[in-house]
Amino acid sequence: MTDIVIAQTTIDDEDQAKALARGAVESKLAACAHIDAPFTAVYRWKNEIETAQEWRISYKTTTERLPELEAWVAEKHSYDVPEWITLPVTGGSEAYLSWVVEETAKG
Repeated sequence: MTDIVIAQTTIDDEDQAKALARGAVESKLAACAHIDAPFTAVYRWKNEIETAQEWRISYKTTTERLPELEAWVAEKHSYDVPEWITLPVTGGSEAYLSWVVEETAKG
């Protein structure tokens, strides 16, 4: 079975979050993407403490497609340094994991 991962990024605009989610699925870089409800992010940027409302996008994809998804998100994202983290999927239903593989297959 191909390894499945969840890749995450955040962005401060709901419409951009939807575009990043939809574009990745349309491009078959991710089988699906979930957009979490807005939350408050507190972080240091250029020696200042910032507070922003952000939306988290969680992509379900394969390790094979992950480099292309990462490059695509970096190209489309509006942040200078967008969050990009990946989480391994260590289990799940065989049917769902197979679906992720099928939906991200090239061709």
